[in-house]
Amino acid sequence: MLTATEIQEKVNAYIASLPYERKPKSLYDPIEYVLAAGGKRIRPSFVLMAYNLFHDDVDRILPVATALETYHNYTLLHDDLMDKADMRRGRPTVHKKWDDNTAILSGDTMLVLAYEHLAKCDTKYLKPALDLFTETALEVSEGQQFDMEFETRNDVAEEEYIEMIRLKTSVLLACALKMGAVVAGASDADANALYAFGEKVGLAFQLQDDLLDVYGDPKVFGKAIGGDIKQEDLHAHQRLQQSRRRDACRTGEMDHGDGIRSGREDCCRDGDLQQARNRQARRTEDKGILRTEQTASRRTLGERRPQGGVARIHRENDEQKEITKHPQKERKCHTEDSPIPTSRD
Repeated sequence: MLTATEIQEKVNAYIASLPYERKPKSLYDPIEYVLAAGGKRIRPSFVLMAYNLFHDDVDRILPVATALETYHNYTLLHDDLMDKADMRRGRPTVHKKWDDNTAILSGDTMLVLAYEHLAKCDTKYLKPALDLFTETALEVSEGQQFDMEFETRNDVAEEEYIEMIRLKTSVLLACALKMGAVVAGASDADANALYAFGEKVGLAFQLQDDLLDVYGDPKVFGKAIGGDIKQEDLHAHQRLQQSRRRDACRTGEMDHGDGIRSGREDCCRDGDLQQARNRQARRTEDKGILRTEQTASRRTLGERRPQGGVARIHRENDEQKEITKHPQKERKCHTEDSPIPTSRD
């Protein structure tokens, strides 16, 4: 039995030896860039570990292990683009280093290369290996779609979230373990037991990853904190908070003095200062609108006072008569130091 370190070294050496001789280089350079970034190599390592439970010649299935690692990195290229993430494994993401179109096209090419690697396995196991891989790839896409749909909802149940991360993350880890068993010729019972184990490991991994995405150290985590909190999540939260503030204004329950919290405080853990500034600007605007409405209300109440209104009408009529009789006074009052009367007078 090989150790985890020995298996990881084999995987890294094989991936580093892969030639990229096709053209254009602008298509394949990002692929080489991503795969050379390293990472934990959990999925290819799981393939070799599971295979090593039954056989010792793990080198012969390195292409199969590489297929899963290539597919995994293909999903990361598109995921980073969808999340607008700037960093991955301590380096700029492909769409930041190149552009969005390159990330899409190079990612698509990695999916094709993954099938090319997988096709190098023993023909005896090629059909079940392809079936397992294809089913897993579909489930990963389904999980990603659920994740996107949940961004616009505020009623996602715990069971729905667990199923989403199972599809998005767990099934690929489960596939890696079962793949190693399948190409080793293991029994269905053993292969399915490894699959179930991989699912549980995947759930634990994703739960921890989501926690670190909010509270982790970006220097240790390797990517910006809050990257998985989509802008739609923030927008939905902002809409909810704005609705609550409007309700509070109508009911008079809002603390107009210091009841509006800092937008930066709300958003600091997301690592997005611009979002915080935008939110604070909107809150300041809401507060200004509220004060304007209060001022208008006071003016309306003042205009409804009978005596004040009548006195003002009489005063304006007298001033107009005086100007008609002595037009020089109007010109004089405009040239003296006293300011021209305004509506506030």
